[in-house]
Amino acid sequence: MKAPKKMLFILMAFALVLVSACGGNNSGNGNAANTTNTPKSSNAVKEEPAEAKPVTLRIAWWGGQPRHDYTMKVIEMYKAKNPNVTIEMEYANYDDYWKKLAPQAAANELPDIIQIDTQNYSQYAGRKQLADLTPYLGNQIDVSDISQNAIDGGKLGDGLYGMNLGVNALGFNYDPALLKKAGIESIPENFTWDDYVAMAAKAKAAGLYFDNGMRPEVFFGYYLRTLDKTLFNAEGTGLGYEDDQMFTDFFGMMAKLVIDGAVPSPDVLAQIKGAEDSHLVLNQGIGVWQWSNQYVGLQQVANRPLAIAPMAGPNMEKGLFLKPSMFFSVSENSKVKEEAAKFINFFVNDIEANKLILGDRGVPVSAKVKEALKAVSTEAQVQVYDYVAWAESHSTPMDPADPIGSAEVFKSLTSLAEQMNYNKIKPEEAAKKFRDEATAILKKNK
Repeated sequence: MKAPKKMLFILMAFALVLVSACGGNNSGNGNAANTTNTPKSSNAVKEEPAEAKPVTLRIAWWGGQPRHDYTMKVIEMYKAKNPNVTIEMEYANYDDYWKKLAPQAAANELPDIIQIDTQNYSQYAGRKQLADLTPYLGNQIDVSDISQNAIDGGKLGDGLYGMNLGVNALGFNYDPALLKKAGIESIPENFTWDDYVAMAAKAKAAGLYFDNGMRPEVFFGYYLRTLDKTLFNAEGTGLGYEDDQMFTDFFGMMAKLVIDGAVPSPDVLAQIKGAEDSHLVLNQGIGVWQWSNQYVGLQQVANRPLAIAPMAGPNMEKGLFLKPSMFFSVSENSKVKEEAAKFINFFVNDIEANKLILGDRGVPVSAKVKEALKAVSTEAQVQVYDYVAWAESHSTPMDPADPIGSAEVFKSLTSLAEQMNYNKIKPEEAAKKFRDEATAILKKNK
């Protein structure tokens, strides 16, 4: 009888273990003792996600004080949502910005996120200093509400080295009241370069500058487009026009306006560090030739009604085009590319952030953001939306991205334009010198 008793004892012990195990899986019994010994299952208490690792981002941009102010606020918004991220900011006016960036690029110490324009884009991307953003699209960067055309604005070859921050168009931003003070009731529809020169003469007679001049590479490029030419050839190996009379006509006109006193001289312009120093803001000049994305900042600083007029013609529609205002790029040497891409996504797609940006860097590329901003846009912002929409139907496709070496070509052009404005070199001589210098630079791309 001893053996059967022993077997019975074993069976009873096994049953007790089985009942205990089944009770432990019963999450509905409220028995704390049982849940303590609960094996892992779908009802088990989930572990807290690991705390995000600290990340430091460096971000650099150029602009005037209004852009600096709202960009810093956007950065604070991002940090509030991502408390693990520290952001170091580097900003300056346009000229000083590139002076600071060049030695950083040479030392492979570029900031993680760089604001970059179309004229320097090919140079930095071509030298493999910018990361290809293609792997981050649809991942860290949401492009579901962004058109392919807007995305492709940052393509170079097979890579995407910059995220388009907005589109814009060239135009004349001016004060209608000062225009009337010069005896000009309005800017004629489809006005010409001859009209421009005549209006500038009236402004001078009224003791006003008509404008602050034109950036040589931007507006000479526009002028060439009106003549069915381009500044660079399609291959980027030379200039895109053959007749130097085009150079002479354009820069001869520009230099005469400066020499006559209708437009400020280079030494006077050198004192302008931002929109707040503009002669328009100071009631000393009628307007500014610039991109549409700069209009809102100018109006905010001026704090009075302004207006936008299109470019001079003839053939204005051939010359006008929509372009990416600028890009945010990620440096190839960045150790935190994914976090940099996440910030760019926030900057482009976050509605609350864009309520601060308000199109200063171009009309937003996100359809969702653009729609949301309509309800909160200022009158100035609506003017920009309307002008860009008008320009879209009165323009032609933009030229290919500026080739490698374009920054050197522009430096030569700017230097020669300044010499012409000081009457130190004649336009005919400058045209030949520019062709020689540009050809020497661009032939390296062959």
